[in-house]
Amino acid sequence: MRSWPLPHLPALPGQAPALRVRDTRTGEFVTAPGPKAALYVCGITPYDATHLGHAFTYVAFDMLVRVWRDSGLLVEYAQNITDIDDPLFERAEQTDVDWRELADSQIELFRSDMETLRVIPPTDWVAVSDFLDPLETAVRDLIASGRAYGVTGDDGRTDYYHATSDADYASEHLAGIDLIKVFGENGGDPERPGKRHPLDPIVWKGVLGDDFRAEGAKPGVWRPGWHIECALISRDYLGTTIDIQGGGSDLVFPHQEMTSTHHHELDVTVRGQMNTGIVSYEGHKMSKSLGNLVLVSKLVQRGFEPMVVRLALLNHRWDSDWEYTDDELNLAERRVTRWRRTRHTGGAGASELLETVRRHLADNLDTPKALEAIDAWAEANEHADDREGALLFDDMCKTLLGLYL
Repeated sequence: MRSWPLPHLPALPGQAPALRVRDTRTGEFVTAPGPKAALYVCGITPYDATHLGHAFTYVAFDMLVRVWRDSGLLVEYAQNITDIDDPLFERAEQTDVDWRELADSQIELFRSDMETLRVIPPTDWVAVSDFLDPLETAVRDLIASGRAYGVTGDDGRTDYYHATSDADYASEHLAGIDLIKVFGENGGDPERPGKRHPLDPIVWKGVLGDDFRAEGAKPGVWRPGWHIECALISRDYLGTTIDIQGGGSDLVFPHQEMTSTHHHELDVTVRGQMNTGIVSYEGHKMSKSLGNLVLVSKLVQRGFEPMVVRLALLNHRWDSDWEYTDDELNLAERRVTRWRRTRHTGGAGASELLETVRRHLADNLDTPKALEAIDAWAEANEHADDREGALLFDDMCKTLLGLYL
């Protein structure tokens, strides 16, 4: 799948320290040992893209990529597009739009929004519709090995499930969660008769006889499983060791935990997991189902600079939950004005600022602390005259923060 252009990234002097980030599952700090760093981030299901919740997640992982690159790592980054999935087909039917047309229009909007926000594109951006053959092969292998089994419905179609056990869901970070309830609320079918374990994830839906795609013109009748998509794409594009698996915190369970059961089957090791915070609006989590979406494209149409939107997102820690108001953008606009004034007048001590910003970012991607350091430097240098310092400051903003003054 065609992604979007790589933004201009000026070279910076020196090198960032090794980044450490907190693993969602264990609470411990993890690092990428290098010389390569492999990142997999769960991508969009292309309808109603891109709201600020999406943008917060993808800008956060963009920051991870930037800091890894600045520390000298070669970054390999894969991201999927779930363009064959039930919610997409349901939305297409509700709006009387062809599902492929809907998916393509939303993929293009997401592509445009990511370019607008100066997000570094994935090394591999993989649409599930382009990955069906490897998925089918993997599912057939699971069936042949006895690790997947079928449950046939009244219509004669068979859904195949990956066989799991209680031990697969015994991780400490899941303690206290009603797993069956949450699974059922997020597209699962824990009470379906014929399943061996209520939490067994589906790996392929709607097989007719031995034909996995019996009605190719109507993919809503069949589809591969969401969790195995991410597991197989990540392995095939990144290899058997992934430094960070990422996504929003709403994906911790069931999606990423069930992806982990497939990873185990595929002999994939994940060193760390990062899950970004939830963005709310008007008192509720920003979501398609509630309709309380604040779209990046609409904010830009209202006259907010893309950099202002990005800066508002960076003002929150990647793992924090927060609520959006227009005050977020007003604060970011004031910051941009102050920083631009310093860039034009010149700034002494820019080298020291660069090292301070690098230190904050290396400490669990603490973007709010980095922005505060820049605020203090800009205020102190409002009337300075150091053109080389101003240029270094400008380059730092572009390369490390994705901010183009």
